[in-house]
Amino acid sequence: MKILLRLGAVIWLWPTMALAEPIANPIAIFSGLDKILGETTTFETKIGEEKKFGGLLVKADVCNSRPITEDPKTVAFVEVVEHGTDGTNKRIFSGWMFAESPGLNAVEHPLYDVWLVGCKDPNAPPPPVETVPDLATLQDQIENGDQPPPD
Repeated sequence: MKILLRLGAVIWLWPTMALAEPIANPIAIFSGLDKILGETTTFETKIGEEKKFGGLLVKADVCNSRPITEDPKTVAFVEVVEHGTDGTNKRIFSGWMFAESPGLNAVEHPLYDVWLVGCKDPNAPPPPVETVPDLATLQDQIENGDQPPPD
């Protein structure tokens, strides 16, 4: 009976639970591993533009994130093309990458690995920064009968 009540509550509340719309970002951030050199590189690419990483061309068609008030879910639709030494191009990956689960859909190539790190919008306002009040100042205000500043 308790299970049915819980299920009924979830079904009743489900239509009212709304997630914020994803935030479309103009830049995708990737990390790449050159397995021969043993070096990891972080690089950015504008949406719709290709970025060369070793012998690969990496292009993000979409890079969405969530507002800071929600669980982070950063996703990008990515296409990766291997640029051959003979001038031919071969698509080796086309699909969604998830920044929070880099091993889920990363590109694993014999020479290179590529995974999504995040998205960014250089024109977005910076996130709010919480400041810790100075303890000495608060104690002085309390001793003098002043009201501490509102949070």
